[in-house]
Amino acid sequence: MTQARDWHNDEFNGLKVAADWIQDLEGSDSRLHKEAVIEKALVAARLGSAGAQCFLYNCYLTYNPYFVYGVKKVPETQGLTGKDNPWTEFWALTEGLRTRSITGNKARDRIDELAGRFDSDEWNGLARRVLIKDLRCGISEKTLNKVLGNSEWKIPVFTCQLAQDSGDHPAKMKGRKRIECKLDGVRVLAVVSGSTVNLYSRNGKPFDNFPQIAEAIEDCRAVFRHGLNSGGRFVLDGEIVGESFQKLMRQAHRKSDAQTDGMVYHIFDIIPLEDFERGFWNAQQHKRLDILNRAMEPLQEQTDCLRIMPGLEVDLDTGEGHDIMDRFAQDAVTAGYEGIMIKSVDAPYECKRTSFWMKWKPTITVDLEIVGFEQGTGRNEKRLGAIICEGDDNGRNIRVNVGSGLSDSDRDDFWTARDDLLGRLVEIQADAVTQNQDGSYSLRFPRFVRFRGFEPGEKI
Repeated sequence: MTQARDWHNDEFNGLKVAADWIQDLEGSDSRLHKEAVIEKALVAARLGSAGAQCFLYNCYLTYNPYFVYGVKKVPETQGLTGKDNPWTEFWALTEGLRTRSITGNKARDRIDELAGRFDSDEWNGLARRVLIKDLRCGISEKTLNKVLGNSEWKIPVFTCQLAQDSGDHPAKMKGRKRIECKLDGVRVLAVVSGSTVNLYSRNGKPFDNFPQIAEAIEDCRAVFRHGLNSGGRFVLDGEIVGESFQKLMRQAHRKSDAQTDGMVYHIFDIIPLEDFERGFWNAQQHKRLDILNRAMEPLQEQTDCLRIMPGLEVDLDTGEGHDIMDRFAQDAVTAGYEGIMIKSVDAPYECKRTSFWMKWKPTITVDLEIVGFEQGTGRNEKRLGAIICEGDDNGRNIRVNVGSGLSDSDRDDFWTARDDLLGRLVEIQADAVTQNQDGSYSLRFPRFVRFRGFEPGEKI
């Protein structure tokens, strides 16, 4: 929480912030207009305006990705005016929700009680939107930070370490590396702070559909503290894996009644929360793995849904090391994994895409027939958006829309000649063949490569 002001000061109570600032933001869809409103609020706040400070603090509470309030239904009110608009009590509520000191019926009753003490315009137009984490006025954390980046109201950015493709960095394929199987699941960051555990996607979107995993982390959080020295505030980085990728993705984003029992969180890194928030921890990969390896046996004894990711260390300065990695990769693909991860054991954790982690995975190519075309939208309006392809591959009938791998000239030319291109065979590259819920087949991340013939049905 920003420390710029005493947020318990009564000068913030009674303010009509939504009318002054939210309605101004809603007045135009122009990005420049919205930035100008935020700039005006920043100037006013620095000159001492309590209303502007209240507005910016509510923006901070809304778009800070680390603040999760855990409420799905927040009531609207109708026709309330002349109320005391107790912002300091509202902020105390957000803190109680964030730290889980207010939960369940107590949280619902407190929200209902406060809703009745705000003017309806203030509650519906701002306070309620803070609790649902969306001010609904066409701004995002990027919009805010473009103006507030050097102020106390800057919104923390949620990022994590991402891998680069090993094929793009052959010169980096040397030295001591940790190799692991590349899982076919959902990347999940578990933020542990005190007694609270919140799960996020790699882009900072909360995951609410894995309660048993969050509860297991909360129950087992003590096993991760040895050697971390983070005061119980840390982030676990890993991947949740289910019976299949398709089933996992269907459940991960369901709004209700998600069936996620039996899914397992495979943990492959750990970072103190303070360092994660600033985007860098200088501890080397092998030291971070030592912390996780000490937790491996206690986790196996306490839960079935948390596991430490196993791996193997190789020396890629030797021919033997390359041979071991090649066999490991082949075995991983045979066992059904996506490929392998290759990690530098002496590298830090850095919240960006980096060659400290590299990925290798095989690709497949499939020859399919063009059966249709889909017009594009946006910048591709009135030209090709995707080629609709269908065909048989090893007894599986594949049908897929292919919109990647096409240049701008391809989109223009193919759209103009679409009647002549029907029936032509094309080579499509993809990560894998996938099965849809209805039993049909498609391709994951399909990309157009080339035509396989000059006439319909011809293959060269």
